[in-house]
Amino acid sequence: MKTTLALVSILVVALALPAMAAAQAGDRHPTMKVGTVTVARGQKASGTLDVPAGSDAATHIPVVVIHGVRPGPVLALVSGAHGTEYSSIISLERLIDQLEPAQISGTVIIVPLVNLGSFEQRVAHVNPTDGKSMNRFYPGNMTGTQTERASAIITKEVVEQCDHLMDLHGGDTDESLRPYSYWTVTGNAAVDRVSHDMALAFGLDHIIISADRPKDPNQSRYLENTATTRGKPSLAAEAGYAGTVETDDVNALVNGCLNVMRYLKMMAGEVKMIEHPVWIDPVQAVTSEVGGMFYPLVKRGTYAAQGMVVGYVTDYVGKKILDVRAPLAGVVLFIRAVPSLVKGDTLVSMGGVGSDAKYLK
Repeated sequence: MKTTLALVSILVVALALPAMAAAQAGDRHPTMKVGTVTVARGQKASGTLDVPAGSDAATHIPVVVIHGVRPGPVLALVSGAHGTEYSSIISLERLIDQLEPAQISGTVIIVPLVNLGSFEQRVAHVNPTDGKSMNRFYPGNMTGTQTERASAIITKEVVEQCDHLMDLHGGDTDESLRPYSYWTVTGNAAVDRVSHDMALAFGLDHIIISADRPKDPNQSRYLENTATTRGKPSLAAEAGYAGTVETDDVNALVNGCLNVMRYLKMMAGEVKMIEHPVWIDPVQAVTSEVGGMFYPLVKRGTYAAQGMVVGYVTDYVGKKILDVRAPLAGVVLFIRAVPSLVKGDTLVSMGGVGSDAKYLK
């Protein structure tokens, strides 16, 4: 009897081995390692991307990996390059809680808060450790300052391991911003088409065409551009304003991510593509020639004629010293949300209405 059971066991294993080998052969990532996280299929775990000390302090960036029960694309979701753009950070916190491996084909890498110093110290725009924007120094440099080292780690651990990437932002504490996404045009028709469709699936009704970003992967500068210059379709999206966490903005980012996952066939469900977005091309900002106090005259999302006065600047006793005029005809993408300003601060960013047709091949 024992001999018979042993023979049956051997036979079962022998029959199962080819199926197991075939399944594994079709799976590029039976296990996934990102930073300190190692997960097998069907697992979800958190850890860190460890940035070693160099000319300044070390840092540890949180990361979560949700390794779906079935093979499929690897999607990276990143936020918090600017740690006071809270709506984007909260949206990824919600997705960490919501996404489960049983629902997913493929893998989701979530980096919810890149710039811990900015978040903890409530410093807008830059990493307080070195005074640099954490979305301007890609692909990074391991011999540079903390921002550059962090960018190098993210490039290696996240960008190089993913197939698609979405970088989430929102209006910083001094920006009253209307929601929009970015479609980066690289000249690689296959990559550009998928990035284009990801932007339509994300669902924000204004899409900026970024045709002037660096084409050299060694000088990619922005996170999303670091992905596209490496042949990985991607997008950036912004929702939120003046450091607020509004339900509509968080929902727009969460739902956008989920719908792109459906488009990539990582999740079941109907894919909803926005049909008639406003394509923004070009974008032009106005920076202040002086310091003083800023008074906006229009709201985010307002359409303005070229030359229209959209705000003004006074000195510290209320004397007007500068009219701020729209640099082009188009929509106010964001306008300064606080009175305080110094020379060189951005007062308004405007987008002209363009078309995606001339960039599609």
